[in-house]
Amino acid sequence: MRERLRAAAASATAAYADLGRFAETELAPLGREVDGVGRDRYELESRFFLGAAVDLEETYRWGWEELKRIEDDMAATAGRIVPGGSVDDAVKALDADPARDCGSREAFEAWMQERSDRVLADFDGVHFDIAEPIRTLACKVAPVNDGGAWYTPPSEDFSRPGTMWFSFTDDNTYFSTWRETTTVFHEGVPGHHLQCAQVVHRADVLNRWQRLLCWVSGHGEGWALYAERLMDELGYFDDPGDRLGFLDMQGFRAARVVVDIGVHLGLRIPADNPFGWRPGEVWDADRAFEFMRAHSRMDDGSLRFEVNRYLGWPGQAPSYKVGERIWLQARDEARARQGAAFDLKRFHTDALDLGALGLDPLKAALARL
Repeated sequence: MRERLRAAAASATAAYADLGRFAETELAPLGREVDGVGRDRYELESRFFLGAAVDLEETYRWGWEELKRIEDDMAATAGRIVPGGSVDDAVKALDADPARDCGSREAFEAWMQERSDRVLADFDGVHFDIAEPIRTLACKVAPVNDGGAWYTPPSEDFSRPGTMWFSFTDDNTYFSTWRETTTVFHEGVPGHHLQCAQVVHRADVLNRWQRLLCWVSGHGEGWALYAERLMDELGYFDDPGDRLGFLDMQGFRAARVVVDIGVHLGLRIPADNPFGWRPGEVWDADRAFEFMRAHSRMDDGSLRFEVNRYLGWPGQAPSYKVGERIWLQARDEARARQGAAFDLKRFHTDALDLGALGLDPLKAALARL
């Protein structure tokens, strides 16, 4: 087995090197001269990731407004942490607070498991009907060391539970809770776990493709951001540090809406933009990086990766925040139709039982209920 693995590894290494040479010598010369893909392609990509057609110029304007709303909220929240201080002052204070550092990977894993178990117990029968197999969510620190968080759905028979994963880089010595509370809600409960495990469970109403294979980014990631907003509405971000972490990620996703649409459609930066930033200039990759740097607390290496991803994957990054917006609109429309009869738990059950689908079909299906 050892020799077979060595041979396979050598073959994979050579193939990866060949791919690199192909990208540099054959593919790169065919690249665009401009950074954006243009309106025709972008409209298709946006519909693919959302499962909905949106007014791109209106969404671009909304992205600016949403980012300003969030950053105003961040400034007010920072003042609760460091009176009279800035957001950066609050971040420094939170990072220096030993009570917000789990101290080890093992302690961080125990923290997110306890947090998730508590929310599952709080929500069952109140805001969601949670079937027995879904009441188990495993929270693990991943055996890889590249950073990030993700969720893996349960197996079809639930012999493997739904699992939320965190990973840390090798040089990580700080295991923060204030930055990651919102991620626990996003990946676990009421986010991806309730969404994905519910459709695996509903074999009585959904086929296997709907339960195990289908994924629409605007629907799935939009739900996870909706879940974070729901937790804020329900008071789970009363702690100002946890709330600043929530708002920081919300602002990051709003900034991506502005950048992605702006660059790919070749739009001008509004003359009256709320930050007074480069009014009237046309978006390109350099301006995208500068803007993201000004509106996030991410290191430059990670930001370069993010911006390069936006340039090569048009329409994907905004699907999170635009998806959240459409989920909130769907809930508002259901509440307006049903009036006093509106029931939040019933809305969640009806919506999740539809499985993964585009956001336009989602709104149409909910309107028939």
